[in-house]
Amino acid sequence: MPKNQKDEVNKLFKAILTLKTQEECAAFFDDVCTIQEIEAIAQRFEVACQLSDGKSYIDINKNTGAGSLRLFTVKKCMKCSINAATVILSVCHNHTSVKT
Repeated sequence: MPKNQKDEVNKLFKAILTLKTQEECAAFFDDVCTIQEIEAIAQRFEVACQLSDGKSYIDINKNTGAGSLRLFTVKKCMKCSINAATVILSVCHNHTSVKT
């Protein structure tokens, strides 16, 4: 994301960082997103995790149902940020240990 992020985006990120449990996170996102938006974010996250693991586009499509446009978009976003792949890989491998 560009350095000139809007104040609203920074406020959102700070709010997300205050969430302590999976239940708080679910309640928060239920209030600010539609189920379709949450599912789209979840799919993008899973695509990023699988790309970080070196899986092929064909395997990712089979595993997630993501179309080629979504795969290319996520890959492009990951390439735009120097640290994106490292952060995504770290989060993907640690997301199963989230507090519930």
